[in-house]
Amino acid sequence: MSDEFAAEKKTASAWFRTLRDQIVAAFEGLEDSHDSDAPAGRFEVSETSRTSDDGRDAGGGLMSVMRGGRVFEKVGVNVSTVYGQLGDAAQKAMAARGVPGMADDPRFWASGISLVAHMQNPHAPAVHMNTRMFWTPHAWWFGGGSDLNPCIEYDEDTAHFYATQKAHLDPHGADHYPKLKAWADEYFYIPHRNRARGVGGIFMDDYCTGDWAADFELTQDIGKAFLPAYVPLVEKRRGTAWTDADKDTQLVHRGLYAEYNLVYDRGTKFGLATGHDANAVLMSLPPLAKWV
Repeated sequence: MSDEFAAEKKTASAWFRTLRDQIVAAFEGLEDSHDSDAPAGRFEVSETSRTSDDGRDAGGGLMSVMRGGRVFEKVGVNVSTVYGQLGDAAQKAMAARGVPGMADDPRFWASGISLVAHMQNPHAPAVHMNTRMFWTPHAWWFGGGSDLNPCIEYDEDTAHFYATQKAHLDPHGADHYPKLKAWADEYFYIPHRNRARGVGGIFMDDYCTGDWAADFELTQDIGKAFLPAYVPLVEKRRGTAWTDADKDTQLVHRGLYAEYNLVYDRGTKFGLATGHDANAVLMSLPPLAKWV
């Protein structure tokens, strides 16, 4: 492995930006095609940035958030590439996960895309997706996946979401889908509630076989699975009639989502610990939630 891994970093960062552009276009297309007198939602795009303790550039990205759309009550699609030196707490966390050499050389580079969608219609499922690459001078790995978070579950929707992900993972080996599905079931579990956050999907972290190109292809296919797995569900459910009781169910379920992201989510913890734009890190939180 070259010390700087420059070509691989550039390739991965460009891919995450491409995926971001595809998703933003698809979601605005869902807004345009929905039959409603309300104006179609559009993403507000702003640049994010971070600086090191000594004031030097430490990367940034794009935060794209749509609020109050016809279909999406709030959806964020963020992409970032950040770098610098990890602080003491982050170094210890990395070392605890088995990353070598952090005390000697705490440099890092990370790039990825992160998406969370909260829907107007309670019958349309919320969703989360991210893929990312992380590099240090002594190690690199990929992570991410996507998981479905319906407040009103439809078995056929869950089956479609799973099947689409499986179809994209199977070319990489038949063992990938069951392993990543089980990983999602474990990761997106809320211990203090004794329940899952949603119906799951696929997830991986610290993924490195030593073959960067093969691992990157797998990561790309996780990203490519997202739109065909999710968009048909939105198209099917966005026009379903709903009641006040349905909306109440949605708001309570969003409370679970907020609890998980603030207490357990690794990406949230890493973003806040490394000084990234707090608004970008916390864009995953729902616009409204309820606790009973």
